Amino acid sequence: MKRIAQFEKVSFEQFLKDWSGVSAGDGENRIREIYDRIRLPLRATAGSAGYDFFAPEAFSLKAGEGLKIPTGIRVRMEDGWVLKLYPRSGLGFRYRLQLDNTVGIIDGDYYGSDNEGHIQIKVTNDGREGRVMSVAAGAGFAQGIFVEYGITMDDSADGMRNGGFGSTSV
Repeated sequence: MKRIAQFEKVSFEQFLKDWSGVSAGDGENRIREIYDRIRLPLRATAGSAGYDFFAPEAFSLKAGEGLKIPTGIRVRMEDGWVLKLYPRSGLGFRYRLQLDNTVGIIDGDYYGSDNEGHIQIKVTNDGREGRVMSVAAGAGFAQGIFVEYGITMDDSADGMRNGGFGSTSV
């Protein structure tokens, strides 16, 4: 296995800004408690491809509801690699948990972005049985897999990223 990346927490200031946008009722002390409990993504077994992303706080979603989750995590990767995000397969199977952008793509240059490369994952309970999906604080809800990629022989991309969703559109 190639060792090509390192997960880190974003600064508390960045997490405070992003979490406040999701849960306006939480005060700074409460957000600090959530931040202090953030776990870096881990593989569950030696044969696992996916790194589990853990919920910073418990959440429940009724069928059809969605939520943006600031994970408090960023990742530094070697050139030529991307992190692809998916729902945990058990949640997808039982509740049809979906990422709102189908597959999250975390490019290597996102790390240096103006939001510190903060990985935020927007999920929806797309279940059709009307069941409520509940995820405990610290439980895995998404997984990330590192994938090597190539570029075309005539590639000439030289733009600089500064942002997340949609920031690299031409």
